[in-house]
Amino acid sequence: MALHPRAGQPAQASDLTNIAQLVSAYFVNEVDPRNSKQQVKFGTSGHRGCALDNSFNEAHILAISQALVRYREEQGITGPLLLGRDTHALSESAYMTALEVFIGNGIEVHIQTDDGYTPTPVISHAILRYNKDRSEGLCDGVVITPSHNPPSDGGFKYNPPHGGPADTDATKTIEKYANALLSSELMGVEAVSYAEARASKLLKQVDWRKDYIESLSDVIDMQAIADAKLRIGVDAMGGAGASYWAHIAAHYGLDMTVLNADVDASFRFMSLDKDGKIRMDCSSPYAMASLLQLKQDYDIAVGNDPDYDRHGIVTPTHGLMNPNHYLAVAIDYLCQHRNWAPELAIGKTLVSSAMIDRVVAKHQRTLREMPVGFKWFAQELHAATTAFGGEESAGASFLDRQGQPWSTDKDGIILALLAAEICAKTGKNPSQYYDDLCAEHGTAYYQRIDVASSVELNAGFAGIRAYKLQLTELAGDEVTGVMTKAPANDALIGGVKVTTANGWFAARPSGTEPVYKIYCESFVSQEHLTQLAEQAQQLVNSWIQA
Repeated sequence: MALHPRAGQPAQASDLTNIAQLVSAYFVNEVDPRNSKQQVKFGTSGHRGCALDNSFNEAHILAISQALVRYREEQGITGPLLLGRDTHALSESAYMTALEVFIGNGIEVHIQTDDGYTPTPVISHAILRYNKDRSEGLCDGVVITPSHNPPSDGGFKYNPPHGGPADTDATKTIEKYANALLSSELMGVEAVSYAEARASKLLKQVDWRKDYIESLSDVIDMQAIADAKLRIGVDAMGGAGASYWAHIAAHYGLDMTVLNADVDASFRFMSLDKDGKIRMDCSSPYAMASLLQLKQDYDIAVGNDPDYDRHGIVTPTHGLMNPNHYLAVAIDYLCQHRNWAPELAIGKTLVSSAMIDRVVAKHQRTLREMPVGFKWFAQELHAATTAFGGEESAGASFLDRQGQPWSTDKDGIILALLAAEICAKTGKNPSQYYDDLCAEHGTAYYQRIDVASSVELNAGFAGIRAYKLQLTELAGDEVTGVMTKAPANDALIGGVKVTTANGWFAARPSGTEPVYKIYCESFVSQEHLTQLAEQAQQLVNSWIQA
């Protein structure tokens, strides 16, 4: 994908979404349930869409919310539903719609005191706290967010009683029920007016922000951070956790400067991403350009996307860290600074860096290599059998300092604070720490490529069978493995991964665009990575066209 000429530059008025038009479209535009592009579709992080193209409108949220009511009944979930939202414009509209349906169906709904925004990990943490020591009347949650997507998008995520993202069985059921409701012109949807919902005794306000912030010392050594007197910079990105940072700094006595804490649904303060769009992706150096300009002002600087399930780590010596590099650092540090039982595993997605494999092996722990999507870690984090789960797209969570579940969804706040703890306890920033890992384990060269494709070509991934691929060599090395299922749980990965002693590649189709993604890594050189990537693309093209 070619780099946009204005990537990394401040957004201009012409780049902004017309919020009034967007919100109007949410309530006014009619959905055609026969059009596949306008149907409910749950991906790895819920249903996402845009009101302007009729893929995230009032009808969708009415249908999804009522479908979730039915799913809860089938699963015997009788406790309250915890409802949170981020700062996207459509999140506010969908929040109102969902509340009308949930209250209309007699469900007790908990929301943040003062109608505040709620990060995804805070909902997950609150679910775990509520359900602890309960065997019945369990709660679940909904977070209305499209994560780091552009300002024009909306999203709806469901977290069952284990607190993490819903698995495929759950989302497929909800999706099926919702599309049936759309096809029947929403017959069967029970809803009250928003005024009735707000006045209902079923609506309870809870200060999750206070509970979460005061519990942070259970998972992070906050005293060490305070004692080190670190200068911490935060780009709040106008997200759901924007108000949290000032409270965290005050509660724990931290020297913290918070930027972009004001909520603006147009996100006009952002710099443009690599494709010229406003996208609040804290793992992108283009979206994080304004914080990168200030990197020398802080000992450590961090950023989070709008629902705070992702983290971006900026150091004065190296700038924005590659998410893979930080995952390896976090795992190595935690294995040495947490008294976790030796049998606890470390989890990663199979497209994450093999540096993690080497770090985990050094600490003699079991590696759990999962398909793409944080949902695969939720149950194991909940059961406290996996100590850390992370994915290459800057998302992770881990057990608390007592080895108990903290959040079973990605938590950008604790990963950001962990970076400060690492500085405080080791005297090195995470980039310098990673340099030490490279000296110990070898330098990793990692790349992700988006290859133009089509719906028809991408369908060819489903026909790939590992045992049929007669592949013995890759970039000059002997092939040691070919897989279409994840080693940890034997679940289909939706693509293929090929490994050698010195590198690997994986390929999988995008669920939202006519492209497929190639992830590749070499422990030899940049030139070897280029060779590996070129051969990978040739192989994948031949396999999906067969």
